[in-house]
Amino acid sequence: MGTSDVNANSSSSSLVKEFLHKCGGVAVIDGGFATELERHGADLNDPLWSAKCLLTDPHLVRAVHLDYLEAGADIILSSSYQATIQGFKAKGYSIEESESLLKRSVEIACEARDVYYNRCRESSADHSTDGKVLKQRPILVAASVGSYGAYLADGSEYSGEYGDAVDLNFLKDFHRRRVQLLADSGADLIAFETVPNKLEAQAFVELLKEEDIKTPAWLSFNSKDGVNVVSGDSLSECAAIGESCEKVLAVGINCTPPRFILDLILSIKQVTTKPILIYPNSGESYDGIRKEWVSNTGVTDEDFVPYVNKWCEAGASLVGGCCRTTPNTIRAIHKSLSGKRTV
Repeated sequence: MGTSDVNANSSSSSLVKEFLHKCGGVAVIDGGFATELERHGADLNDPLWSAKCLLTDPHLVRAVHLDYLEAGADIILSSSYQATIQGFKAKGYSIEESESLLKRSVEIACEARDVYYNRCRESSADHSTDGKVLKQRPILVAASVGSYGAYLADGSEYSGEYGDAVDLNFLKDFHRRRVQLLADSGADLIAFETVPNKLEAQAFVELLKEEDIKTPAWLSFNSKDGVNVVSGDSLSECAAIGESCEKVLAVGINCTPPRFILDLILSIKQVTTKPILIYPNSGESYDGIRKEWVSNTGVTDEDFVPYVNKWCEAGASLVGGCCRTTPNTIRAIHKSLSGKRTV
């Protein structure tokens, strides 16, 4: 049930608002992907990170998507966050193979949605006895686009420090072909995620205009102080870039500790009338040098959920999780929001 099922005649500018109406005012985004792939047995010790599984374990990618759908997610993101043509080429793949893998990331997510709907039809109730959510509902597939820093795999998506050689045109050229491919891949929308600075946000919105991208997008930033994006750029100025682009349907924050989110929502509300999306990490600290998460620095699922209610009261209408959150986190969010939905 993609875009056409939300409203066959809707323009791209109203997709998210109509989708939210169908969802009862608030929608649930899925959670952390790499952690779940590892739990299923994948080895992600590679510059491609979770995109590696498009090559080695596509069945695991599909399984994780299904886990999140059965936990109550209304939006699932493709495993293309760190999938770039440049990254695949560096691993020895041709341009044609690289482009095919990008498209495949969205195809797998769409396949998981189809499998999920089949399971819903076979089920006699909205919730099965093992706690899975099996409910026919609108589900969107978002094509994930990570930042240039994600491709570098050096932790710079958490700093936004790309160096003086990286300017606006460089970033547009780096992302251009990937955005074109994902826009034509069958995804319902494009998710520009973990955007660490104003320059890259500007590059994304200019690409949407220059390439006349028809698929709508959201723009999501990350913060490490609860005031600015990680580069130190003003969050308000970054969010205003999304507000100024009619192809951007929602603006928000991801991969940011939960304790910062409320203040960030209030800052975004001052500069945008668009839906606000929030999908924080677990609050754990990431060591970019050692490429590992520091244990015992995050919040539990039980502690995560009370935040969600406050975020929605403050104005968030799309809520989920990012790194180190799990289907259990999303299940708890879904359960918490169920009573507040208007359908």
